Amino acid sequence: MSSYETIDIDVRGDVHWLTLNRPDRLNAINTQMATELGRYFGDLYQDRSCRVVVMQGAGRAFCAGLDMKDPNGLKGAPFGGGFGFQGHLADVYVKMRRCPQPVISLIQGAASGGGFAFALASDIRVAGKSMKMNSAFIKIGLSSCDMGVSYFLPRLVGVTLASEMMLTGRFVDADRALSIGLVNEVVPDSGLAKAGQVFVDEMLATSPMGLRLTKEGLNMSIDAGSLEAAMAIENRNQVLCSGTEDFKEGLQAFVEKRPPRYSDT
Repeated sequence: MSSYETIDIDVRGDVHWLTLNRPDRLNAINTQMATELGRYFGDLYQDRSCRVVVMQGAGRAFCAGLDMKDPNGLKGAPFGGGFGFQGHLADVYVKMRRCPQPVISLIQGAASGGGFAFALASDIRVAGKSMKMNSAFIKIGLSSCDMGVSYFLPRLVGVTLASEMMLTGRFVDADRALSIGLVNEVVPDSGLAKAGQVFVDEMLATSPMGLRLTKEGLNMSIDAGSLEAAMAIENRNQVLCSGTEDFKEGLQAFVEKRPPRYSDT
């Protein structure tokens, strides 16, 4: 595992606990954090040893968005596809969705702007009672269509609610986020890790290939042009999984009424 300064990776068996680690800045994003996250999520694409990622923020916030109080920290960004820092950070969210591991975000305090986008790019979102989310870009003279928000948000809550959040930049608290389907669960802040572990345990009880292909297939089917296109993805995934030793083990374990012992073969 590479060494990082703005993030921390705690490897617990098949699971990576990723912590945004700038608590004195409410884990706000600078160029270094974008670079380290881009490297981390890019490497995950080839990491067979990691099956699930849990993403959280150190201190009292998940991520307050861009570090606007430290403009020097936003300098020196790579080419970013010709867009500099904009493209450099945007690539992080693409890599989050491309990695085969499900990402579970545990969110306390502020999840604003780019931090809001981290939550949206995750597969599962667990909110602490203190959580508040908003599309902060529109509050500082920018468009709310940034860092994938215009793609993720309407797919999660529908165009009506996405329009409300993006056109006003208003905050949504934990209870409302749960009521509109923006988060999966709300727990006390102190219970976030325990709630996340429940999702981890259930995911680790599935076959490795089945879990990977479910994330990929779900992402592709959301944008599928027809039922037939979605079914083509499903058929491909099932044929791939049914040819594995894990499928045989899953069937045998079901018959014998015991937990399966998967080997990713």
